Amino acid sequence: MSELRFAHLGFGTEAVDYHVAWQEQRRVHTARFADEIPDTCLLLEHTPVYTAGRRTEDSERPLDGTPVVDVDRGGKITWHGPGQLVGYPILKLPRPVDVVAHVRRIEEAVIRACAEFGLDTTRVEGRSGVWVLGSALEGTERPGTGGLSLDFDPRLHDEEFDPRLSGPEYAPSNAGQRDEDRKLCAIGIRVAKGVTMHGFALNCDPDNTSFDRIVPCGIRDAGVTSISQELGRKVPVTEVVPVVERHLRAVLDAEVPLPRAV
Repeated sequence: MSELRFAHLGFGTEAVDYHVAWQEQRRVHTARFADEIPDTCLLLEHTPVYTAGRRTEDSERPLDGTPVVDVDRGGKITWHGPGQLVGYPILKLPRPVDVVAHVRRIEEAVIRACAEFGLDTTRVEGRSGVWVLGSALEGTERPGTGGLSLDFDPRLHDEEFDPRLSGPEYAPSNAGQRDEDRKLCAIGIRVAKGVTMHGFALNCDPDNTSFDRIVPCGIRDAGVTSISQELGRKVPVTEVVPVVERHLRAVLDAEVPLPRAV
Protein backbone atom coordinates (compact mmCIF):
# COMPACT_ATOMS: atom_id res chain seq x y z
CA MET A 1 0.00 0.00 0.00
CA SER A 2 1.31 3.44 -0.89
CA GLU A 3 1.59 6.28 1.57
CA LEU A 4 -1.84 7.64 2.38
CA ARG A 5 -2.66 11.23 1.45
CA PHE A 6 -5.73 13.25 2.42
CA ALA A 7 -7.80 15.63 0.32
CA HIS A 8 -10.33 18.00 1.90
CA LEU A 9 -13.28 18.59 -0.44
CA GLY A 10 -15.29 20.99 1.71
CA PHE A 11 -16.72 21.56 5.18
CA GLY A 12 -19.33 23.84 6.73
CA THR A 13 -20.55 26.44 4.25
CA GLU A 14 -18.53 24.62 1.58
CA ALA A 15 -20.22 21.25 2.19
CA VAL A 16 -20.25 19.09 -0.93
CA ASP A 17 -23.25 17.88 -2.92
CA TYR A 18 -23.34 14.07 -2.91
CA HIS A 19 -23.29 13.72 -6.71
CA VAL A 20 -20.30 16.04 -6.98
CA ALA A 21 -18.39 13.96 -4.43
CA TRP A 22 -19.41 10.74 -6.15
CA GLN A 23 -17.94 11.99 -9.42
CA GLU A 24 -14.74 12.94 -7.62
CA GLN A 25 -14.59 9.48 -6.08
CA ARG A 26 -14.81 7.92 -9.52
CA ARG A 27 -12.09 10.20 -10.88
CA VAL A 28 -9.74 9.41 -7.98
CA HIS A 29 -10.58 5.70 -8.20
CA THR A 30 -9.60 5.62 -11.88
CA ALA A 31 -6.36 7.45 -11.17
CA ARG A 32 -5.51 5.15 -8.25
CA PHE A 33 -6.14 2.02 -10.31
CA ALA A 34 -3.74 3.37 -12.94
CA ASP A 35 -1.14 4.12 -10.23
CA GLU A 36 -1.19 7.78 -11.20
CA ILE A 37 -1.75 8.81 -7.57
CA PRO A 38 -1.12 7.24 -4.14
CA ASP A 39 -3.82 5.91 -1.82
CA THR A 40 -6.10 8.87 -1.14
CA CYS A 41 -8.76 9.58 1.47
CA LEU A 42 -11.32 12.24 0.60
CA LEU A 43 -12.71 14.05 3.68
CA LEU A 44 -15.76 16.29 3.61
CA GLU A 45 -19.20 17.20 4.85
CA HIS A 46 -22.20 16.62 2.59
CA THR A 47 -25.20 18.79 2.05
CA PRO A 48 -28.25 16.86 3.40
CA VAL A 49 -28.99 13.65 1.50
CA TYR A 50 -30.29 10.12 2.00
CA THR A 51 -28.30 7.41 0.24
CA ALA A 52 -29.28 3.76 -0.16
CA GLY A 53 -26.89 0.86 -0.61
CA ARG A 54 -27.71 -2.20 -2.69
CA ARG A 55 -29.43 -4.11 0.12
CA THR A 56 -31.91 -1.36 1.07
CA GLU A 57 -35.53 -2.49 1.24
CA ASP A 58 -38.47 -0.31 0.26
CA SER A 59 -39.81 -0.46 3.82
CA GLU A 60 -36.66 1.27 5.10
CA ARG A 61 -36.96 4.37 2.91
CA PRO A 62 -38.70 7.62 3.98
CA LEU A 63 -42.45 7.16 4.24
CA ASP A 64 -43.15 10.59 2.75
CA GLY A 65 -41.34 9.96 -0.51
CA THR A 66 -38.30 12.11 0.31
CA PRO A 67 -35.77 11.57 -2.51
CA VAL A 68 -33.08 8.96 -1.95
CA VAL A 69 -29.88 8.53 -3.98
CA ASP A 70 -29.28 4.86 -4.81
CA VAL A 71 -25.56 4.07 -4.78
CA ASP A 72 -23.33 1.11 -5.60
CA ARG A 73 -21.90 0.54 -2.14
CA GLY A 74 -22.72 -2.21 0.31
CA GLY A 75 -25.03 -1.70 3.27
CA LYS A 76 -28.44 -0.08 3.42
CA ILE A 77 -29.95 3.38 3.74
CA THR A 78 -28.39 6.20 5.73
CA TRP A 79 -28.30 9.99 5.96
CA HIS A 80 -25.43 12.39 5.31
CA GLY A 81 -25.37 16.06 6.17
CA PRO A 82 -23.95 18.91 8.22
CA GLY A 83 -22.16 17.90 11.39
CA GLN A 84 -21.07 14.56 9.99
CA LEU A 85 -17.50 13.79 8.91
CA VAL A 86 -17.54 11.67 5.76
CA GLY A 87 -14.41 9.86 4.61
CA TYR A 88 -13.86 8.06 1.32
CA PRO A 89 -10.58 6.09 1.54
CA ILE A 90 -9.68 5.12 -2.02
CA LEU A 91 -7.04 2.46 -1.55
CA LYS A 92 -5.48 -0.24 -3.73
CA LEU A 93 -5.65 -3.57 -1.87
CA PRO A 94 -4.00 -6.90 -2.70
CA ARG A 95 -6.19 -9.39 -4.52
CA PRO A 96 -8.29 -11.29 -3.76
CA VAL A 97 -9.48 -8.37 -1.65
CA ASP A 98 -10.43 -8.99 1.98
CA VAL A 99 -13.28 -6.51 2.35
CA VAL A 100 -14.00 -7.45 5.96
CA ALA A 101 -10.41 -6.77 6.97
CA HIS A 102 -10.58 -3.41 5.22
CA VAL A 103 -13.74 -2.49 7.16
CA ARG A 104 -12.11 -3.60 10.43
CA ARG A 105 -9.15 -1.28 9.80
CA ILE A 106 -11.43 1.70 9.28
CA GLU A 107 -13.41 0.79 12.40
CA GLU A 108 -10.19 0.56 14.41
CA ALA A 109 -9.05 4.02 13.33
CA VAL A 110 -12.41 5.56 14.29
CA ILE A 111 -12.44 3.74 17.64
CA ARG A 112 -8.98 5.13 18.43
CA ALA A 113 -10.01 8.63 17.38
CA CYS A 114 -13.08 8.53 19.62
CA ALA A 115 -10.96 7.32 22.54
CA GLU A 116 -8.81 10.42 22.15
CA PHE A 117 -11.95 12.49 22.81
CA GLY A 118 -12.69 10.40 25.89
CA LEU A 119 -15.49 8.39 24.27
CA ASP A 120 -15.54 4.61 24.67
CA THR A 121 -16.74 2.91 21.48
CA THR A 122 -16.67 -0.61 20.12
CA ARG A 123 -17.82 -3.01 17.42
CA VAL A 124 -21.05 -4.98 17.55
CA GLU A 125 -20.91 -8.53 16.26
CA GLY A 126 -22.72 -8.90 12.95
CA ARG A 127 -23.08 -5.13 12.48
CA SER A 128 -20.49 -2.99 10.76
CA GLY A 129 -19.50 0.43 12.00
CA VAL A 130 -18.56 1.90 15.36
CA TRP A 131 -21.01 1.79 18.26
CA VAL A 132 -21.70 3.08 21.75
CA LEU A 133 -23.13 0.19 23.75
CA GLY A 134 -26.32 0.39 25.75
CA SER A 135 -27.86 -2.24 28.00
CA ALA A 136 -29.47 -5.31 26.47
CA LEU A 137 -33.15 -4.88 25.62
CA GLU A 138 -34.24 -7.97 27.52
CA GLY A 139 -34.75 -7.36 31.22
CA THR A 140 -33.44 -3.81 31.12
CA GLU A 141 -35.32 -0.89 32.62
CA ARG A 142 -35.09 2.25 30.53
CA PRO A 143 -36.22 5.78 31.14
CA GLY A 144 -38.89 6.75 28.63
CA THR A 145 -38.83 9.95 26.62
CA GLY A 146 -41.10 12.53 28.23
CA GLY A 147 -42.14 10.16 30.98
CA LEU A 148 -43.32 7.45 28.59
CA SER A 149 -42.90 3.86 29.70
CA LEU A 150 -41.32 1.16 27.54
CA ASP A 151 -42.35 -1.78 29.72
CA PHE A 152 -43.50 -3.60 26.58
CA ASP A 153 -41.03 -3.14 23.78
CA PRO A 154 -42.36 -4.26 20.37
CA ARG A 155 -38.85 -4.47 18.94
CA LEU A 156 -38.33 -7.65 20.95
CA HIS A 157 -41.26 -9.47 19.38
CA ASP A 158 -42.39 -7.77 16.16
CA GLU A 159 -40.16 -8.23 13.10
CA GLU A 160 -42.25 -5.68 11.18
CA PHE A 161 -41.88 -2.99 13.85
CA ASP A 162 -41.40 0.44 12.28
CA PRO A 163 -40.12 3.09 14.74
CA ARG A 164 -41.34 5.90 12.46
CA LEU A 165 -44.96 4.94 13.13
CA SER A 166 -44.62 4.50 16.88
CA GLY A 167 -43.88 7.93 18.30
CA PRO A 168 -40.72 9.77 19.40
CA GLU A 169 -40.00 7.36 22.24
CA TYR A 170 -38.89 4.82 19.61
CA ALA A 171 -37.10 7.23 17.25
CA PRO A 172 -33.50 6.30 16.37
CA SER A 173 -32.28 9.71 17.57
CA ASN A 174 -33.63 8.96 21.08
CA ALA A 175 -31.76 5.67 21.49
CA GLY A 176 -29.50 7.14 24.17
CA GLN A 177 -32.49 7.91 26.37
CA ARG A 178 -33.58 4.29 25.98
CA ASP A 179 -30.05 3.09 26.85
CA GLU A 180 -29.87 1.11 23.60
CA ASP A 181 -26.90 0.38 21.37
CA ARG A 182 -26.44 3.36 19.09
CA LYS A 183 -24.36 3.70 15.96
CA LEU A 184 -21.83 6.50 15.95
CA CYS A 185 -20.13 5.76 12.64
CA ALA A 186 -21.62 4.00 9.62
CA ILE A 187 -19.41 2.19 7.09
CA GLY A 188 -20.31 1.13 3.55
CA ILE A 189 -17.72 -0.09 1.06
CA ARG A 190 -17.43 -1.02 -2.58
CA VAL A 191 -14.33 -2.57 -4.18
CA ALA A 192 -13.85 -2.31 -7.93
CA LYS A 193 -10.72 -3.55 -9.72
CA GLY A 194 -9.05 -4.04 -6.35
CA VAL A 195 -9.52 -0.37 -5.35
CA THR A 196 -11.92 0.69 -2.59
CA MET A 197 -14.65 3.30 -2.82
CA HIS A 198 -17.14 4.87 -0.40
CA GLY A 199 -16.20 4.63 3.28
CA PHE A 200 -17.38 5.99 6.61
CA ALA A 201 -19.69 8.63 8.07
CA LEU A 202 -18.85 9.72 11.62
CA ASN A 203 -21.48 11.73 13.49
CA CYS A 204 -19.75 14.66 15.18
CA ASP A 205 -22.53 17.18 15.88
CA PRO A 206 -25.35 16.59 13.36
CA ASP A 207 -29.09 16.91 13.87
CA ASN A 208 -29.73 13.21 14.39
CA THR A 209 -33.48 13.61 13.95
CA SER A 210 -32.75 13.35 10.22
CA PHE A 211 -32.31 9.61 10.83
CA ASP A 212 -35.86 9.36 12.21
CA ARG A 213 -37.38 9.45 8.71
CA ILE A 214 -35.69 6.18 7.70
CA VAL A 215 -34.70 2.87 9.24
CA PRO A 216 -30.97 3.65 9.52
CA CYS A 217 -28.85 0.87 8.05
CA GLY A 218 -31.98 -1.31 8.19
CA ILE A 219 -31.61 -1.74 11.97
CA ARG A 220 -34.84 -1.48 13.96
CA ASP A 221 -33.67 -2.39 17.47
CA ALA A 222 -30.94 0.24 17.90
CA GLY A 223 -30.40 3.91 17.16
CA VAL A 224 -27.88 6.59 16.30
CA THR A 225 -25.77 9.02 18.27
CA SER A 226 -22.96 11.56 17.88
CA ILE A 227 -19.73 12.45 19.62
CA SER A 228 -21.34 15.67 20.86
CA GLN A 229 -24.41 13.89 22.17
CA GLU A 230 -22.36 11.33 24.08
CA LEU A 231 -19.90 13.82 25.56
CA GLY A 232 -22.47 16.50 26.36
CA ARG A 233 -20.54 19.23 24.55
CA LYS A 234 -20.32 20.47 20.99
CA VAL A 235 -17.58 18.69 19.04
CA PRO A 236 -17.59 20.11 15.49
CA VAL A 237 -16.33 18.31 12.42
CA THR A 238 -13.32 20.62 12.18
CA GLU A 239 -12.14 19.46 15.62
CA VAL A 240 -12.46 15.81 14.64
CA VAL A 241 -10.79 15.93 11.21
CA PRO A 242 -7.11 16.05 12.31
CA VAL A 243 -7.66 13.35 14.94
CA VAL A 244 -9.28 10.98 12.45
CA GLU A 245 -6.58 11.70 9.90
CA ARG A 246 -3.85 10.82 12.38
CA HIS A 247 -5.43 7.53 13.40
CA LEU A 248 -6.37 6.51 9.86
CA ARG A 249 -2.79 7.06 8.79
CA ALA A 250 -1.44 5.13 11.76
CA VAL A 251 -3.74 2.14 11.27
CA LEU A 252 -3.56 1.94 7.49
CA ASP A 253 0.22 2.41 7.40
CA ALA A 254 0.93 -0.02 10.22
CA GLU A 255 -1.38 -2.87 9.23
CA VAL A 256 -0.32 -4.10 5.81
CA PRO A 257 -3.38 -5.72 4.21
CA LEU A 258 -3.09 -9.33 3.13
CA PRO A 259 -5.00 -11.03 0.32
CA ARG A 260 -8.16 -12.86 1.37
CA ALA A 261 -7.57 -16.55 1.91
CA VAL A 262 -9.08 -18.73 -0.82
